[in-house]
Amino acid sequence: MRIHFLLSLLVALSVLIEQGEVSGNVSDPQTVQCHERSMLDASVVRVYHGEVGRLGCPVSHHLSAYNYSLIWYRVQPDQGLEKPINVSLPNPRITADHKWLWFQPAFSEDAGQYVCVVRNGTHDHRTTLQLEVLLRANNGCVSQAAEGSCVVKVPLEESAELNCPDLQEFQLSPKSTPVKVKWSNKNCSNFSPKKWVSIVNKDSKIVIHIMRQNMEGNYTCVVEYHSGGKTLSFTRVVTLKAKSSSRLPKTPIIHNPNLDQIFTVKLGSEGRLECRALVFDEDLKPQLWWEVNGKTLQQLSDSRFTNITSYKEDELGDRTMMSVLLIQKFSSQDLHFNYTCHAHNTKGSASRTAKLQPEEYLPSVELGCGLGVVLVVTLVLFVVYHVYHLELLLLYRAYCGPDESATDRKEYDVYISYARNSEEETFVLLTLRRVLENELGYKVFIFDRDSLPGGTITDETLSYVGRSRRLMVVLSPNYLVQGTQALLELKAGLDAMAQAGDLRVILVQYQPISRDSWVRELRRARVALALIQWKGEKSSDLSSRFWKQLQVELPVRRRKNTLSEDSPALPMTTYTHTYPQ
Repeated sequence: MRIHFLLSLLVALSVLIEQGEVSGNVSDPQTVQCHERSMLDASVVRVYHGEVGRLGCPVSHHLSAYNYSLIWYRVQPDQGLEKPINVSLPNPRITADHKWLWFQPAFSEDAGQYVCVVRNGTHDHRTTLQLEVLLRANNGCVSQAAEGSCVVKVPLEESAELNCPDLQEFQLSPKSTPVKVKWSNKNCSNFSPKKWVSIVNKDSKIVIHIMRQNMEGNYTCVVEYHSGGKTLSFTRVVTLKAKSSSRLPKTPIIHNPNLDQIFTVKLGSEGRLECRALVFDEDLKPQLWWEVNGKTLQQLSDSRFTNITSYKEDELGDRTMMSVLLIQKFSSQDLHFNYTCHAHNTKGSASRTAKLQPEEYLPSVELGCGLGVVLVVTLVLFVVYHVYHLELLLLYRAYCGPDESATDRKEYDVYISYARNSEEETFVLLTLRRVLENELGYKVFIFDRDSLPGGTITDETLSYVGRSRRLMVVLSPNYLVQGTQALLELKAGLDAMAQAGDLRVILVQYQPISRDSWVRELRRARVALALIQWKGEKSSDLSSRFWKQLQVELPVRRRKNTLSEDSPALPMTTYTHTYPQ
């Protein structure tokens, strides 16, 4: 709950305690009137059927200084012609009185356009007015008046009296005497006759003993009087609203900028300084503005300085105003100015000076460019590595790779295992052996060529496999035949690789092999080892991917003529037979 409502409630309770009764009979309640409604300036006038209504002809101050005459005309609905209204008949229903054209009462056929002409001999002033006649069911209470409701604001926990609007004005009509005023509450029911209610109907007035928010709403008054032997009436609606107590101090309160707030401005950009203040209700004529070095924006005469002012009201009609000072192309010189927000109403004034600091410079452009360069370089390096990673590995091995021959004391670089008496034997002897020995400079061991006669095949195989740094297995369907020497070589190499770790196995796929026909040892090796595929003529060139992958798996051999893109292709006569993939 709002703090000023609590204060109002405490004030009201203290008044009740002093009076010693719950009713809160407040002496001398203040009489409040509707907010000003100028019927003379209304171009459209609405009245209920069977009630009194009037049209007002506005007369300018210039014409009222001279003798003038006023004539009323009615515009014929069908013909569009203006017909003078005869107001000199005995006991007419439509009469003219000074600036007013009276309808006592108004009927549905009176609806339409009317013209008043003001003449002073030299000038004619014409005004067109519209009369609307509304129907009301059973002449009952209405929540909205034909003329529109007038608004009355009463402070919380205070007393007031409400009169029916236009009561005094209608007493001025010819030979009219008010006789009765009947009020209906916001629920269109009669007021309770009880004495101890907060709001009662007394002497044709509404008496509010203690104003509360639940009393807000539209209240209807029906006035009846006699004129010309007839009983006439008119209906008005009063909208009752609560506002904050007048007993509270209502000097403006500036919420923003507060004492600890610092506005951050960016040099060269638009500066925004926001001032927000509680200035209370409209009746106090609140104002909110900025001053720069003690001058208002009008006095400053600098087009760079502008402001936007807005406000919002709470449920009690108190206003919170906001003024935003805009400074175009904020400069370092503007930092030395004093920016003061002022709030003022009829109860007092308040002011607050804003504190400013420049925004720290962030090299966003430089950071963005640097980040962009890093991303581009990273992308380029990723692409280069993805395309040339084999070349990069070979280059690294050529200069930084360890020379295994200096420490392992092994005799051979590569032991080639293959299926004997088959097509792959030609591939091994004429292609693999020649490139490895002649082009790359490796020492190759081929059992049928290099083994000594007279020994046991099993012992000799295990011995030579152990004396080699790499076991190159040339895979083909013939290689998988159980009981061949090739499988013995494969098992020996895998055991040496698993136990001592000084031998690595290289798998070269010469021909495609169905995975279902793989032996157990080969499945175990395939999980841990890469498979290099021979693709016939595509792999015959020394710069092909096959030879680069193979060289990465072989021991480091530092030679001046390292494998490169300019290496010559293998002669096509070396290996011309291709196999289906």
